[in-house]
Amino acid sequence: MLVSALVLLVAVGAVRLSSRTGLPSLLIYLGIGLVIGEDEFGVRFDDAELTQVLGYAALVVILAEGGLGTKWREIRPAVPAAAVLATLGVAISVGITAAGAHYLVGLDWRPALIMGAVVSSTDAAAVFSVLRRVPLPHRLTGMLEAESGFNDAPVVILVVAFSTTGPTHTWYALVGEMVLELAIGLVVGLAVGKLGEYGLRQVALPASGLYPIAVMALCVLAYAGGALAHGSGFLAVYVAAMILGNARLPHRPATRGFADGMAWIAQIGLFVLLGLLATPSELLRDFGAALIVGLVLTLVARPVSVVLCTRPFRLPWRDQMLMSWAGLRGAVPIILATIPMVHQVQGSRRIFNIVFVLVVVFTLLQGPTLPWVARRLGLDKGEGTTDLDIESAPLERLRGHLISVGVPEGSRMHGVEVAELRLPKGAAVTLVVREGSSFVPTPTTALRRGDELLVVTTDAVREATERRLLAVSRGGKLAGWLGTGGSSALRRGR
Repeated sequence: MLVSALVLLVAVGAVRLSSRTGLPSLLIYLGIGLVIGEDEFGVRFDDAELTQVLGYAALVVILAEGGLGTKWREIRPAVPAAAVLATLGVAISVGITAAGAHYLVGLDWRPALIMGAVVSSTDAAAVFSVLRRVPLPHRLTGMLEAESGFNDAPVVILVVAFSTTGPTHTWYALVGEMVLELAIGLVVGLAVGKLGEYGLRQVALPASGLYPIAVMALCVLAYAGGALAHGSGFLAVYVAAMILGNARLPHRPATRGFADGMAWIAQIGLFVLLGLLATPSELLRDFGAALIVGLVLTLVARPVSVVLCTRPFRLPWRDQMLMSWAGLRGAVPIILATIPMVHQVQGSRRIFNIVFVLVVVFTLLQGPTLPWVARRLGLDKGEGTTDLDIESAPLERLRGHLISVGVPEGSRMHGVEVAELRLPKGAAVTLVVREGSSFVPTPTTALRRGDELLVVTTDAVREATERRLLAVSRGGKLAGWLGTGGSSALRRGR
């Protein structure tokens, strides 16, 4: 426990270093694992099967956090393109990367296909953590986030198929199996998400801390249900989390904060564990092979798959170039590289070493340079303004809600008077907290950035009130006339 606590504290401190230097935090966590490993401090760990099990569990938590933070309105236009990238794009990338591994590195076709499948998935944790700090247009962040959430499922199916049967597996049977598993995972995720949303709306839990636990339990239930139904559990957990994250559930900010903390623990533990599994002396021998495979993947396979898959959607060439460079890899490929080790595929240890070095080198190259590439392409300005953080606490006996609203820096609510909010009848701003002092506002009180508002609303107009507040935050006092989302709902709620 002492060692675990010290490692966790060092990892938490490393996040600060990562944010200042632009160095991806996953590299620091992998480095911690390598340092305390067998070659340095003598901690011996070589259980690939346990690593795979714990890696799957960590990936479930990471995908759940990503789904809870994904805004459906932003990724909805990008879902068709992301789905094509996550299926056909993966197949193209696997073929090109496998050919490069076979002809340039000398791997046999079976390990080459495993290598291509392992590294063809963009990593959800890396994408979610990096892209949310880079001010990209919503159309690109939505497509990249949706792709990273969707493509884990088909890649896992391919890696398992190649590790158990090799390339002799008929392609049409493999495609049919993949389609069936994805369909089952989608249905299970939708069912768990919708039923969970309905249940949490109907049941008033006695403590606010129970809501985040219930939401995370539902996400794990979606994964387990999808896996038991012989479907894609990873797709199920991402879909269920996305539904719950976009639902009007009580204590949403608390849920997001809890999920964020769980995801950090999962990432830290996972990367340290993967660092322990690796042997530094073996990694150096495969450095050249990893560099060759990584260059084929980054400069050939990824751009070709992006260009071919996005051609029907008429994506501008600048967007295609950025998406080609933003195909970030992280823990997922390293976790998937343990699958052939568990199945005792010949050369599986070399596959793991190549993938490990590839992830470290190209994450170090792509992550910090992504903002520079976005600026050079003229895509470094996000669209829209910052949304409000709204937390709703149910008052069951009074049939009402207390809505806590924070006015962020990018909100157009700054300067709007309380009366100009034009909240539905049955809702009122009862308290304003400004610079540590609280006061009861008047109709002419002008709101400022950094203010915290307490809004009391009846149950009947709660959703209309939240939509109106979001509309004013994005469009200002003229939101109703400018057509900003929420105004029509407001009129219905009056």
